[in-house]
Amino acid sequence: MDSGLIKLGIVGVGKIVRDQHLPAISKNADFELVAAASRNATIEGVQNFRTIQEMLDNGPKLDAVALCMPPQYRYQAARYALSKGVHVLLEKPPGATVSEVVQLADLAKQNSLSLFATWHSRCGAAVNKAKQLLAGKSIESASVVWREDVRKWHPDQEWIWQAGGLGVFDPGINGLSILTYLLPEPAFVTHSSLSFPANKAAPIAASMRFTTSSGLPIDLEFDWRQSGGEVWDIHFQTDEGELLISEGGGSVSLSGNRIEVEESNEYEVIYQRFAEIIRAGESDVDLAPLALTADAFLLGDREIVDAF
Repeated sequence: MDSGLIKLGIVGVGKIVRDQHLPAISKNADFELVAAASRNATIEGVQNFRTIQEMLDNGPKLDAVALCMPPQYRYQAARYALSKGVHVLLEKPPGATVSEVVQLADLAKQNSLSLFATWHSRCGAAVNKAKQLLAGKSIESASVVWREDVRKWHPDQEWIWQAGGLGVFDPGINGLSILTYLLPEPAFVTHSSLSFPANKAAPIAASMRFTTSSGLPIDLEFDWRQSGGEVWDIHFQTDEGELLISEGGGSVSLSGNRIEVEESNEYEVIYQRFAEIIRAGESDVDLAPLALTADAFLLGDREIVDAF
């Protein structure tokens, strides 16, 4: 497309949109937010619609949309946008299944459009610094610990407990997105144990073991029953000491010594990247975190725990 402003619509106006997307869009000179679609909310200063179909059929001309509704509903919305010649940004996780996102990537390519499957935690201030620090080191083992309180982060959000909502993997996939970005080779699941509340269709906790083709051992623990502060840590044991990424990608230390990094905003980086791939006529769709999540469900031993 030309060098003019990218006219953007946003779909699914919830907490993450107000807290992260709107401030990031307002700071990006490549985008102009002109429309929103949501069944339960509106955005001041733009044209508002109830559905993406209404927005694309009857609203202002759009170049791109950001889809921020629950993952179970993204496929049809993304497919409709791509059929209308509109570039698409997908909040994480990019969909409810791997195969639907593969189809969307193929459709975007057929229509010469950009599809962006975002992983905001990869844009944390310390993640690229960690990648630099790991370069040239031999990784001996890795572990991911992702614990938080679901009552704090997803209050009254029933969709997240439904099939396709991922349960504890909704936050845990953030850790997976960092892990897969930093590992020198692909990983695969060898064991998975999932804890399902008696009254829910998605897990509240999970423990897993991954490995790589070279035999690197990786342990993961996700838990939504955390009380107190969050634990969002990734440990790499290397031949030169332990590298720890903490605060969900916000800080990094090596052998106990915190490394200074320049501050950055994850969602500002995401929209910079979205503009970049639109201008270049490319897509950015890395499915590794979602594929590993799907594999954890496929191999998972299921334990029924107390109702939540």
